Amino acid sequence: MKITFLGHACLLVEGAGKRLIIDPFLRDNPTAPLQPEQVNVDAVVLTHGHHDHSADAASIALANDCPIYAVVELANLISPTGASTLGMNTGGKFQLDEQVSIKFVQAFHSSSYEVDGVAHYAGQAQGVIVTMEDKVLYHMGDTALFSDIKLIGDLHDIDIAAVPIGDHFTMGPEEALLAAKWTGAKHILPIHFNTFPPIQQSGETFVAKLEQQSQQGHALTPGQSITI
Repeated sequence: MKITFLGHACLLVEGAGKRLIIDPFLRDNPTAPLQPEQVNVDAVVLTHGHHDHSADAASIALANDCPIYAVVELANLISPTGASTLGMNTGGKFQLDEQVSIKFVQAFHSSSYEVDGVAHYAGQAQGVIVTMEDKVLYHMGDTALFSDIKLIGDLHDIDIAAVPIGDHFTMGPEEALLAAKWTGAKHILPIHFNTFPPIQQSGETFVAKLEQQSQQGHALTPGQSITI
């Protein structure tokens, strides 16, 4: 599994002959290393509807003739764009093929999606478990710390977890350390920080503290990749 950090909470995930993009926020993100028209994927996956996670979902899906996987209320809001959507819900799994699956799990956060300047309720925010052959990614999405992260870690043999550390809109670094520990993941990727002034954090400091709890952190800059 190869994971490329595209800034904020956006990840490009490649493996088992598939390419997925999670939470595409590129055109309006000054830290993004590429634009939506440069993305070549087989599927778009959304944790929730906020602009900084879903802004480029429809355009990428239309350009690639691929589906968007999202919680059902968000999928319904996006479908009038003409993009193909597949509505899911918390705890449900979709098998793309024999080697690749997407599963939604709990997250504690709000979710809305704007249509013609009006914000609409977009269902519950989600975390995402992506399995490619024998590798497992847990993208927490935007979330507060909650105890079921430990249950999610117990139920899945997680290789790498993408953990928000920005504070203000999500949990901050200290709570993210506990969340990372609860996942049991071998590798931790900090996300959702340094994009806007309210979420300025040090990824390097977070990674250094992860070492103290025997986890390997990767403070990637936008455009950098890790292969596990």
